[in-house]
Amino acid sequence: MDKLSNFSDTLSRFSPKEFNNYLAKLIYEARVKFKIVPGRKTKLGDFRYSDLSSKPTITVNGDLNPYSFLITSLHEIAHLNTFRKYGNSVQAHGIEWKNAFRDLLEPVLTSKSLPEDIEKALWKSFVNTKASSCSDLALSRVLKKYDVENDTIHLESLAKNSTFALNGKKFKKGDLRRSRYVCIEISTGKQFLVHALANVYIISE
Repeated sequence: MDKLSNFSDTLSRFSPKEFNNYLAKLIYEARVKFKIVPGRKTKLGDFRYSDLSSKPTITVNGDLNPYSFLITSLHEIAHLNTFRKYGNSVQAHGIEWKNAFRDLLEPVLTSKSLPEDIEKALWKSFVNTKASSCSDLALSRVLKKYDVENDTIHLESLAKNSTFALNGKKFKKGDLRRSRYVCIEISTGKQFLVHALANVYIISE
């Protein structure tokens, strides 16, 4: 079995089977160090480079559902392609990156192999591409439907002043600011901005 086949086999445990070969070929031909890492609370993936003499690195969280994994991977490959074409002379999520991301996303959208709700949300996002799927609440809501079920609930589903637990700390839900809620940490009184679609645990009063 060659390197591409080996990599495709590994990737199949994380990406949708319909797009596994497409994604594997993109990553393999990109000549990039691609790492699947434990889930991180602050980001789904990232793209890094040190200098032009070494391989760039892409990391993607391994706890994402397959469709979130696919979209996040394409997002980071778009960063790589943009960097190789423009270097640091353009904005991270400017029009150059948006065009690169759309080029990678178009074969996925036109394949007719996506679940209908994801396809519709992606087409809307395709027209006005955000910096990340988390920035696009409509897309993020749809993608989260494919997460593994657990006993958490999205923060936006709780009533104002409800108490909840997140990352081992207790909070009270406040007002919405764009895509995040102002929440008060109960033990310290400090304010934090928490994403509307954060998975939280309800605390009964």
